[in-house]
Amino acid sequence: MKVAFFPGCMVDMIYPEVGIAAVNVLERLGCEVEMPEEQVCCAQGLINSGYTKEMIPAAKMIVDAYETSEYQTIVSLTGSCMNAIVNDYPVLFKDDPVYLRRTALLKERFFEFTDFIVNVLGKEDVGASFHDTVTYHKSCHMTRLLGIKEPPLKLLENVDGLEYIEMAHADRCCGFGGTFSFKQPVIAGEIVYEKCQTIIDTGANVICGADVPCLLNIKGALGRMKADGRLDRDIRVMHIAQILDSKE
Repeated sequence: MKVAFFPGCMVDMIYPEVGIAAVNVLERLGCEVEMPEEQVCCAQGLINSGYTKEMIPAAKMIVDAYETSEYQTIVSLTGSCMNAIVNDYPVLFKDDPVYLRRTALLKERFFEFTDFIVNVLGKEDVGASFHDTVTYHKSCHMTRLLGIKEPPLKLLENVDGLEYIEMAHADRCCGFGGTFSFKQPVIAGEIVYEKCQTIIDTGANVICGADVPCLLNIKGALGRMKADGRLDRDIRVMHIAQILDSKE
């Protein structure tokens, strides 16, 4: 199966190793993975800040890049970006019947990474091994807005050697919230420290998630907590794709 890959900006520019891990997993499962050269930022940050008109050119570029019939399936590695494309773009294009129709057709072919593996490819065991204790952050966009809850947990359950520990309030926000953390840093900071404490309380050595923005925020907060003495051990922060690509 040929699939188009949508990594999201943070994967593309900050954490390319996450994108590489995801592609490795998809290729092992028999997918031919391509990424359109024309793909750009989905402009989620602009729409979150109210700049809807300013994001239209970027949104059109995304639709143009991925709509081609060559790609029957698009796999997104970032739930928040996918939500912007499949749920925010239709509102953005409500007065543009051409792009509204094209976006509706695109939405039918867009799948989040773990959802695609479990519910399209029909795989719950991807042959990974990871001998450690892991807890999972259920990110807001993916869990609430996209409604994807079970696929990541099913995949983790079938990783050889992995001991899963559910954190308290796993589906509570990490405080990032796109531009929220920039506009309300004090409130966002308290939210992420509360999230980190629930991670610490599990005793797990690894915190994983399926949304890179959340993991970036959590990793930074855990680092600050260790620096000021609130955390006395190392906790690895990993995207679920890295665990699924692991042979540890």
